[in-house]
Amino acid sequence: MTKWFNVGKIVNTHGIKGEIRVISRTDFPEKRYKTGNTLYIWKENSKQPIEVKITSHRTHKNFDLLTFEGYGNVNEVEQFKGSLLKVPQEQLDELEENEYYYHEIIGCTVVSEEGEEIGKVKEVLSPGANDVWVVKLSNGKEAYIPYIEQVVLKVDAKEQLVTIHVMEGLL
Repeated sequence: MTKWFNVGKIVNTHGIKGEIRVISRTDFPEKRYKTGNTLYIWKENSKQPIEVKITSHRTHKNFDLLTFEGYGNVNEVEQFKGSLLKVPQEQLDELEENEYYYHEIIGCTVVSEEGEEIGKVKEVLSPGANDVWVVKLSNGKEAYIPYIEQVVLKVDAKEQLVTIHVMEGLL
């Protein structure tokens, strides 16, 4: 059975030439949305995806704007609003050392160098130069862990364990 990974959500159409507005959920938009690439549109409650080929990609404000082969006007893409864009597991690339997919990090248990459990990674934010991992602490609060060498010491994606150096003021 194929495992699918969410790379974006279609939130609206853009203009009249079949462009769709996407809120990206991928770590690699420039790779995922490259002209010629295949994506799969999963409409709400559908059992099968619609395979589409990207004919253009550009960014506008905080959105990725895409067009698909064979969908040349707004009326043809209107039906995709609210749908998810996904890729099958086979389309995931091998990553460099110390690079991880969001789905590998979310859910990991975070511990200090001393082995004390801090919490679980709830989401990954990409605000700028480095990712920030949102960790739900045992007291219900959230901590923001920057994914930088000085803080994240070890990531064991298989064991779902992240070891961090707790700098002053971090938690």
